[in-house]
Amino acid sequence: MTSSSLVADTKVARLSEYVSNTSFEDIPDNVVKQAEMMLLDTLGAMLRASSRRYPAGDMLMNFVKQMGGEEQATIVGRGQRTNLVNAALVNGTFGYYCDVESHHAEAVAHVAAVIVPTALAVAEANRLSGRELIKSLILGYDVETRVSNALDPNALYARGFHPSAVAGCFGAAATAGSLLGLDSESQVRAFGLAGCQASGLLAWVTDFTENSRPFQMGVAARNGITSVLLAQAGFGAPPDIFEGKNGVFGAFTDAPKPERLLEGLGKRYTIMEAAFKLYSCCAFIHPGADALLSIIKKNKLAHEEIEEIELRFPKPGAGIIDNNQLKSHNAQYILPILAVQGEVNIEDILQERRNEREIARLSARTKLIYDEELAPLFPAKYTSIVTVKTKNGRSFTERVDHAKGTPENPVNYEEIEDKFRRLTAPVIDRSQAEKIIREVREITSRPDISGLVGLISTQRS
Repeated sequence: MTSSSLVADTKVARLSEYVSNTSFEDIPDNVVKQAEMMLLDTLGAMLRASSRRYPAGDMLMNFVKQMGGEEQATIVGRGQRTNLVNAALVNGTFGYYCDVESHHAEAVAHVAAVIVPTALAVAEANRLSGRELIKSLILGYDVETRVSNALDPNALYARGFHPSAVAGCFGAAATAGSLLGLDSESQVRAFGLAGCQASGLLAWVTDFTENSRPFQMGVAARNGITSVLLAQAGFGAPPDIFEGKNGVFGAFTDAPKPERLLEGLGKRYTIMEAAFKLYSCCAFIHPGADALLSIIKKNKLAHEEIEEIELRFPKPGAGIIDNNQLKSHNAQYILPILAVQGEVNIEDILQERRNEREIARLSARTKLIYDEELAPLFPAKYTSIVTVKTKNGRSFTERVDHAKGTPENPVNYEEIEDKFRRLTAPVIDRSQAEKIIREVREITSRPDISGLVGLISTQRS
């Protein structure tokens, strides 16, 4: 009996057939446009992260130089070419470094940070078309979110695993497999090898350099490509990586939901559920950020007038943002930053501002309440209720169920283009930014992605 017949009726086989058999023409136009918007948004995050002002990039570049290898793919913003797995590792780390790229709320997954670097590396190395690139992003997004939801992100968090990293390896394997044209049997092996490499502990919450947090997205991209290249060469793998005592469901979760892998497959494109981020911090804080800024704007409050900020958040996710030593995941730090300056950027995360007088004052007066009543809504909704109390005794409360940028409260393409311009302004000239925007708009007409790669390969010296 062949390996293909052994897995013919399994979920991994059906998922593999979906990746192998879907053509660009099968995908609706609005889904293609969403993928283009996500691509531009992620490129903005990667270019900003490539800045020589941030030390992680230099360390990664030194690593790449030491490893050597064939020059197949480009490091975004740095211009250096390396082998495609190392390019994916570095670019994947850049993708999540600023914590400002899109995510999927229900799957609690930073999908774009994994699949965009994967697709760029494989498409450049193999001179593949823009249509193939976009298709692979859509399919990779589908697979990663389905795997995370099937594992149950709450269960992953409970066990100390990062859903974005664990599921990300499968998303990268789907993206790379689509680009390299794997048949369904080979894609089954690719998923099997991806499962063998899936990893990502939440231990990064103790790393105050913020280096190991984004590194996990780079690892997922690298490992997903490795899985596909080995499967393409005929390398063996578990025939059903999801089921069984030692499969992914048995290893990673106490609450598997295997039906989530296939529901609506080919009809429900989960990339349409992407949430675009407007703040450089954990997505759990975004609804509260919207609520706080709305209260301040509506009531024309100066930060000096604020006596107390209270944030109510669903109990299952509250611990991640409660006085976390990582500033990007610390509600008691991010909300005061927003109150003082009206925005939060990667510089606020990498610099230490908690000792500044007004930031310190408001941080000490920001409370996070683990809300039991909001708990059933999580993770489908990051519902947040913010109350601001002023020094003269006034009190204002606002509830936000869906942050700006989510599908329920969407941004449009032009707003993402504006975000791209703001993000990249410190690292590239405006003319270069406009060329990248146009190139992404026209990416599906390109026979290969060399034009785009050339535009994103350099930064202002």
